[in-house]
Amino acid sequence: MAPRKVSDSASAEPRRSSRIASQPAPPAPEVKPKPAKATKKRAAEEVVDEAKEGESSAAKKVKADEKEANESGEGSSDVLPHIDIGGSLPSLILKNEKAEDIQIAELAAEKGVILFLVPKADTPGCTNQACGFRDKYPDFTSSNYDVYCLSADSPTAQSKWQTKKELPYPLISDPKRILITALGAGEGGKTKRSHFIFEKGGKLVEKRLPVSPADSPKLALEFVKGHA
Repeated sequence: MAPRKVSDSASAEPRRSSRIASQPAPPAPEVKPKPAKATKKRAAEEVVDEAKEGESSAAKKVKADEKEANESGEGSSDVLPHIDIGGSLPSLILKNEKAEDIQIAELAAEKGVILFLVPKADTPGCTNQACGFRDKYPDFTSSNYDVYCLSADSPTAQSKWQTKKELPYPLISDPKRILITALGAGEGGKTKRSHFIFEKGGKLVEKRLPVSPADSPKLALEFVKGHA
């Protein structure tokens, strides 16, 4: 008996619907790249850069303000012109030993003025000089001259020294050495022992720079007596 013939339909591939086969394949979904995130280090660097830019801008503004102030004359109140023989007492407000404001330009309005300068209150040399003016104080006042001690000490330190040594005249505090420097006695952040004599009206007529503690009151009185 002859073998059965395998049906062609059994060996053939499965048939696909003609409708499905005719449709195009759907496109693959597009994947958008995610933006790269800044690392912590990069973020920190950006913060530092912004801070530096801010500091630079602030520094430039400060310099510009300083330049403008200098050009307009502002901020120069701590500097006075040099006062030499023939010059006058400047317009300047300082404090006395009682922390009271005094106008320097008005000191010699009615009498002559002697300003003696000491490096530091209540030290041996300065005390010697101050006591010399104390002992001769009546002679100065009888010659129509007032006496003032000028130093960079605070009013409190001057007041204690005045009480301790019974100094009869006022003391003037010049902590920034504005007047002291204008008189030529404030180089190097220190006060040079000296004295200056202004006649009535405020004109400088005599100066001793430097001078010894013992000679200062004697020489000042000699000049006053001869200038009267």
